[in-house]
Amino acid sequence: MYALLSTIVMILELYKWVLIIMIIMSWLFTFNVINSRNQFVAMVWRVVDALTEPVLRPIRNMLPSMGGMDLSPIIVFIIIFFLQGFIARDLPRMIGLY
Repeated sequence: MYALLSTIVMILELYKWVLIIMIIMSWLFTFNVINSRNQFVAMVWRVVDALTEPVLRPIRNMLPSMGGMDLSPIIVFIIIFFLQGFIARDLPRMIGLY
């Protein structure tokens, strides 16, 4: 059971990195630092977008319009930090692993 919880925490950590990549790439697209027509860049963006959009879209729909600022990744980071803390500290005690 502990291995399963550790794996979930690791997957959440990897998802944080995917979110960071998405944020950085969106900034680079906005400031024309990278070309979205580049085949490799487009492929990476499609993968990152496919991984993040299903999680971010419902949060974007709930948040009010912030004038072009997307705060949904911040909300997802807060949720991930909460889940990681809960899985690492509280859940093992609740199910009797400690």
